[in-house]
Amino acid sequence: MDPPVVYYNPAHYIVTGSGNKVCRQSVLCGSQNIMLSGKTIIQSNCVIRGDLASVKIGRHCVISSKAIIRPPFKRYPKGYAFFGMQINDHVYIGENSIVSAVSVGSYVHIGKNCVIGRHCVLKSCCAIADDTILPAGTIVPCFSIVSGSPGMVTGELPECTQDVMVDFTKSYYANFISAS
Repeated sequence: MDPPVVYYNPAHYIVTGSGNKVCRQSVLCGSQNIMLSGKTIIQSNCVIRGDLASVKIGRHCVISSKAIIRPPFKRYPKGYAFFGMQINDHVYIGENSIVSAVSVGSYVHIGKNCVIGRHCVLKSCCAIADDTILPAGTIVPCFSIVSGSPGMVTGELPECTQDVMVDFTKSYYANFISAS
């Protein structure tokens, strides 16, 4: 399944030397702590909270409109401690999703309107269905489909999931074209 061609206004995006396309209408707090590995798309009205802790995002990732990426925290009697977040390669995060996981493996698809609670671990090659809520500390195994509120394993993914996600994210990047 090829993603549709999306034309963006080049005045609204910054294209970095490594091919990242970041919308100027997104909020990147603490940009010195946000590392994009290359060919990642950050669409409009996203919020990435690098001011809380480091956020590392791999290659060929897509962060859709209005998504929020916020590092996890732990509450202590005298305050809070924030922990770094790692999002690996070929990850798609759908619109209006909130991700506060400590780790998102490679080849992961997160649907629209999802809430990934703090300290969750999403292993490689898994899918989170639209409108899913994962409670804090949930571990999602490889090749599983999780859906519902609270999120439960509802199915399995085929062994070709890695190839499908590589094709999908690379096609999405190739079809995300400047309108000028």
